[in-house]
Amino acid sequence: MNFAPLPTVDAASVPADGLVLDVREDDEWAAGHVEGALHVPMSDFVARFGEVTEAVSGGRTAYVMCRVGGRSAQVTQYLVQQGIDAVNVDGGMLAWEGAGRPMVTDNGSPAVVL
Repeated sequence: MNFAPLPTVDAASVPADGLVLDVREDDEWAAGHVEGALHVPMSDFVARFGEVTEAVSGGRTAYVMCRVGGRSAQVTQYLVQQGIDAVNVDGGMLAWEGAGRPMVTDNGSPAVVL
């Protein structure tokens, strides 16, 4: 059985207005995240799948992100199997931070990647 290669993009190439789907857990999200990202932890993903399909309606691409790219790769594969245009952000939040892309917190403290 052949699997198509997983669509991936590096953090520096995610468009500023791209839909970032963050699948990290709540404590990781609280420490620092991409402003405007949709936060659906991988552990809640199937239960909250409707939120994701609504966010990508109109043919938007989901840029799926976790800490380093493992969890997001699994979610990206699932989304692609459901016919959703999704790409895995290679290197995740660590690569995002390394590329100097902006991060925020909900409480205004300095953003870090856990």
